[in-house]
Amino acid sequence: MNRLGLIRHGVTLWNQEGRFQGHMDIALAPEGVRQAEALATRLRADEGSWDLIYSSDLSRAVMTAQIIADALGLKEIHYDTRLREVSGGLLDGTTEEERVSKWGEDWYDSVTTLGLETEEQSVCRGLQYIEDMVSRHPDKRILLVSHGTFLSYLLNHLMPNDPNRPHLNNTSLTTLIRDAEVWQCELYNCTKHLVNIS
Repeated sequence: MNRLGLIRHGVTLWNQEGRFQGHMDIALAPEGVRQAEALATRLRADEGSWDLIYSSDLSRAVMTAQIIADALGLKEIHYDTRLREVSGGLLDGTTEEERVSKWGEDWYDSVTTLGLETEEQSVCRGLQYIEDMVSRHPDKRILLVSHGTFLSYLLNHLMPNDPNRPHLNNTSLTTLIRDAEVWQCELYNCTKHLVNIS
């Protein structure tokens, strides 16, 4: 039986500015570092042992994963481009105000021509990655450090798609257990470690 811990990276300056990050390589903001440190402390103290850690190769995920790996004594972080955020194409780096200014109020109707990666494309690479990883590491407890929209799309496929489910918060922990080819969610979007973060 596999257990997955899905982690969204810590907050970045672009998160704080409301910019679409996509594949842009943005580092953690100081607050994001503190968030990752708080999650690492929680994982070391409360969540039992983890065998492996995988991460997107983008800096905000890499930095988050490194802080966690150091705290848990995991010697190696495995990087995979399939864990990257949804690519925004021409949207990368823009705020909502800038998108409206460039492409109008109904800019979202043109996302295909603007180069936004679709949910279907994101889920396809995500599922391929998970199947490869689980077949390589049966019965292991694996942490995945990735990105908010990508993980949300993946969870929409692995779990019933609930339109009321909140978007994943930075450094949230979501845990899934796979038994008999079915993924069950045991914890969703938990950020109890951020209660005392200032």
